[in-house]
Amino acid sequence: MSAHLASGCPECIRLSDFTEKLARTCESMIPAVVPDAPLRMARAIFPVRARKQGGRGKRIPFELVFDSFLVPAPAGLRATWQVGWQGLYQAGDCSVDLRIEPELKSSRSAVIGQITNHVAPETHMSNLPVSLRSGKLVVAETVSNAFGEFQLEYEEQPQLKLCIGLADAGEIRLPLKRLAADQAAITSRKTPRKPTGGAR
Repeated sequence: MSAHLASGCPECIRLSDFTEKLARTCESMIPAVVPDAPLRMARAIFPVRARKQGGRGKRIPFELVFDSFLVPAPAGLRATWQVGWQGLYQAGDCSVDLRIEPELKSSRSAVIGQITNHVAPETHMSNLPVSLRSGKLVVAETVSNAFGEFQLEYEEQPQLKLCIGLADAGEIRLPLKRLAADQAAITSRKTPRKPTGGAR
């Protein structure tokens, strides 16, 4: 091959130069660190199948201890309007604080959360795998930061579950509310009906 290139073949010289430039470009991109935001967007656009685990994982039972939709309206107000939803779950020794913020005039939402150990608060909850799943489809995934916080953006769809892996302790699976449907129902209940008959 070297002898052929030395003979001066123009087509092969152009191909050789191109492959050398491509190799140098790829090598220079290896140290680059991709930010979390583009990774989340790419995973949302191209969802992957859930990874098969060696055995049936242990699911940690949970309890919803706070639901912002169930908070009574302040005295004197006939109704309140909530753009998002906030809830607090307890699962074993852990607490999961969640907030769902839907985008206006869109079917997309963002879930922001934090997982803590309320029995041993000094326990580090970083680098825990967090994913949104619809059946066997992984809609979005990330890992918790040094404070146990995480954020995911997703498209509204049925039967979404937030899954948090706790290594050998098991996995927490929390159902997510479909705020787009809930807010549409609230709007339809608040919209007054137009009279159908004439005045009497």
